[in-house]
Order: sequence, then C-alpha cells, then structure tokens
Amino acid sequence: MPEFGGAPSAHIDHFARAHLPPQELWPVFDYDSLPELRAYPDRMNSATILLDDMVASGHKERPVLHFEDTSWTYGHLLDISNRIANVLVDDLGLVPGNRVLLRSANTPMLVACWFAVLKAGGVCVTTMQLLRARELTYIIEKANISHALCDVSLAEAMEEAIDRTAGICKHIAYFTPLGVGANATLNLAANAKSASFKNCKTAAVDVALIAFTSGTTGNPKATMHFHRDVIAITDCFPRYCRMANPADVFVGTPPLAFTFGLGGQTCFPMRFGASTRFYNGPLDPAEMLALIQRYRVTGLYTAPTAYRAMAAIAEDYDLTSLEKCVSAGETLPKATWEAFHEVTGIRIVDGLGSTEMLHMFVASPRDEMRAGFTGKALAGYQARVVNEAGNEVAPGNEGLLATRGPTGCRYLDDIELQQAYVKNGWNYPGDVYEMTEDGYFRYVARADDMIISAGYNISGPEVEAALSDHASVSECAVVAAPDPDRTNIVKAFVVLHDGETTNEATVSMLQNFVKTEIAPYKYPRAIEFVSELPKTETGKLQRYRLRQKERGKAKGT
Repeated sequence: MPEFGGAPSAHIDHFARAHLPPQELWPVFDYDSLPELRAYPDRMNSATILLDDMVASGHKERPVLHFEDTSWTYGHLLDISNRIANVLVDDLGLVPGNRVLLRSANTPMLVACWFAVLKAGGVCVTTMQLLRARELTYIIEKANISHALCDVSLAEAMEEAIDRTAGICKHIAYFTPLGVGANATLNLAANAKSASFKNCKTAAVDVALIAFTSGTTGNPKATMHFHRDVIAITDCFPRYCRMANPADVFVGTPPLAFTFGLGGQTCFPMRFGASTRFYNGPLDPAEMLALIQRYRVTGLYTAPTAYRAMAAIAEDYDLTSLEKCVSAGETLPKATWEAFHEVTGIRIVDGLGSTEMLHMFVASPRDEMRAGFTGKALAGYQARVVNEAGNEVAPGNEGLLATRGPTGCRYLDDIELQQAYVKNGWNYPGDVYEMTEDGYFRYVARADDMIISAGYNISGPEVEAALSDHASVSECAVVAAPDPDRTNIVKAFVVLHDGETTNEATVSMLQNFVKTEIAPYKYPRAIEFVSELPKTETGKLQRYRLRQKERGKAKGT
C-alpha cells in the first residue's frame, strides 16, 4: 500500500489508496500559503472537525438543517450521525476504507449518513437521486461499492443496480428524509443504537470522498479527495471571501452529489456555525424567491440560469435578508450579473471550480466582483493562463487555465485521464480564459466536449451511448447548441435505420427513451435527423463541425 508521509492510513480496506494515480502524476499541493492550511495535523477526520468539534465549541443548540417545518440542531445531527455510524459498523460490518454509496435528494438524513460514513472511516460516494440503474451500476463497479444507504423512495433503481453488479454491494439500508417512519430499515436500526460513537482516527491523507462527474468519454470520471481536502475548501473560499457566519441561512439548488452543492450547503455553513434549508423537489424561480422571503434566507447557491430568471421577477419579493449569492456550474453572463445587481443590489460571486479540484479555485469577495469576470485566484490557490506548451501568456491573451493549491486532481484508476488533467504539477480544468493585468480572469469557452446546460455538466458521448441503444438509431452525435435560457441545450444529430420515420413522434419516442436510460436532465432537448454524420477519412466523428453549425445558427450566419 503506498504511503504519502504523515500518519499511517487508518483504512483496513485499502482499495481507495491502492487505486490512486502514481504520486509522480499528482499536481503540486500547496499547504504553505495560508496559516489555516499549515496548521493541519497528520491525523484528521473531516466529520470530527465539521460536526463533533462544532458541538463541543458551543453550537450544540444552534440550528444546522431545516427541512419543511422541521429544524435539526448541531447536537441532533451529531446524535443521528452517531447512531447511523453504529449501524454501519455493528450491523453492516463496515470497516475503515469501505466505499458507501449514498442516494437521496438533499435531506437532513442524507447529511447524517454522509457524516456517519466519515465517522466510521468509510469513503462517501454520493449520487444524484435522478440517476438510473444503468448509471448506478457503473458507479458501483468503478468504486467497488460495498455498502449503500438509500432513500426508500428511490429503492427500485437501487435494487436493480445491485442485482446487475453480482454481489459487489453486499449491504444496503433505507431511510426517509427525516429518519422517521417504520418503512425504512435504517430508521429502525438507528433508533435502537447508542447516540455515542468514537470516530475513526483517519489520516489527513486518507480518502474521504469519491466524487463522480460527467466527462467527455461517455463514462463518469471518479475523483478522489482526502479528509484534509474537505477541510481545505472551507478554509479558502468561504473564509477569505467572507461568505459565512453563524447567523447565515443558506439555500441552494445543486444536489449534494455535486461538490458545488456539498461545499455550499453543508461543509461551508457548518465550518462557521451557520445553517442550510433544504426543500422537497425542484423549485422554480418564483418559489425560490418566495422561500428566501419567507425564511429570511441570507445566502444562495445556484446556477446562472436561475439568477437570470429570478432577476426578471425579483422586485415582487422582499429580498432584504439576502446578501451572499454564489453562481457556479457554468459561466455567469455579464448581462445576468448586471440585471440581478440592478434589481437587488447584490453582487453575485461567480466562482470557478471543478469536481477534480473539489470546489472553487477562482472567485472574489462580493465587493471585489466585476461584471463579466469570474474573479481572481482564491486565497490558497494559484491560477494562470498558458499556451499549449504550458508557458504563461501575457495578460489579455487567451489560453488554457491552469491552477494549483491545497486541492487537486486524483482520478481513481485512470492514468490516461490523470496525465491529461495534470501537467507539470498544474491542474488543467479544460477552460479557455484570459487574464487582466490586475489578475481578474474572463471566461472564453470550454476546451472539451462537455455540455454545460442550466448548471448541469452533461457528457455528450454518454447521451450518444444511451441514444444508440434504441433499436431505431443507426448512429448519432450529441453536441451543445446555444440557448438563451439555459446557456446551452443538448442537441442530438441522429441517423435512423432505413425505413424509420423522421417526425415529431419519433423525436418524442427517442427523448423518452433516453430519460429512462440516464438521468432525465441529460436528454436531448433538440433532435435533428440527418442522412450522415461528418467524419474524418478514418471514420472518426467530427463533433466540432456540428458545434460550429449550431454556433453559426445562433449568430444568424
């Protein structure tokens, strides 16, 4: 088992550490730039720091999670997390290092399960509630999942995925959003357990999370993050951009399966004694504004699409409590920033992050934000714009963004991807930027085939794979098509088998099929039937020609 210095691993199951990329392929990690980072001990459990220590420091009776008409305190969350940790160890046989899949909407019990896994020394693999059995199967196989904790309402796809994976995941338990109700096995088991638990003394460099993100190859990429990484993101963005204090109440749209959502709605608030309000189901802009008004929400994490829609109706609501707005998931258009600022007076923080980096690495405090710019390199991070050779370009010139700091990319068992993302100690997120003389970064474009639509990252090849499974489809290509409301939409160019009908009924049939195969938000909102796809002489699909075609349409050329 490889060692990385510091304290020996507390993991008994060494799968995660054994499947990290070779250390020589890691980026440079910088823990010297900030006093908080320099102070980290060799042993740290992120659950202890974010939950147990917060209770011990006087936050026991303070609210931490709100859901419908129920509020949990830090003390109650600790009790429930400890009970679940006891279930994991005593009843389900979890040993430190086991990977645990978590499947739920954003609820208090999902947070309790997340902490319970970390407390027991397990590795959290949080997944979106929208994923289907096909997608869950890949995750179970890739991360060698041994345990699963799942909301009881999502049991069907979970059970199907477990059946497909031939006994890899041997233990599963079900819960409800608030941990009440006799129809869920984890609820019953946890209620019978002690509210005390001795947290595993994990090494700072033990893997805490495996986060999956859609990539350009068709299959999600698995990124690995240590316990110290989880704490590092809380000591950079929210601390140095002054984005959280105990009086804050946050709300957001990203699932906790997205590291943007995990940070903004769990780790960041809890590091500073604040609270988060979850809600049941998707919210439209009017409902979001009404929620902010009703509960006096002070902080919001969502995508540019939502800010654009809210700006149009914000004057109809009392938003005087709202102070801290963060946008991520896709670039924030200047017009959207200005429209929201005009009607609310709030300067949106446009943060740039990636699952590979765990969270943000470019952003600025609210009072330093500029319309049309993402911000500066965060405290603790370095960022620069480079050419294809990796040499820094002069301010005002476009190039690839490169970054490094206390977090960085470590792909699970994929050296090829690792070498593509990390070069000469720098992380390359795949974005084209330019930098001003005073260090502000302006977004230009994505450098790969990722489709960013309404804050969701969608792999075009993954949608292609799902479409290709339909009996009527001969071949297809999926690209981003510019859209005024969603920034981009997923568009599919489809070649049907001879004899198939190219009409709206066929479009609907294919769209509905994709929704049953992969998460519904990934479906192609536009389908164009073609007789052939553009290819090289060797038969390689030329997606860039299709992207150019769609951009030309958007410009009217």
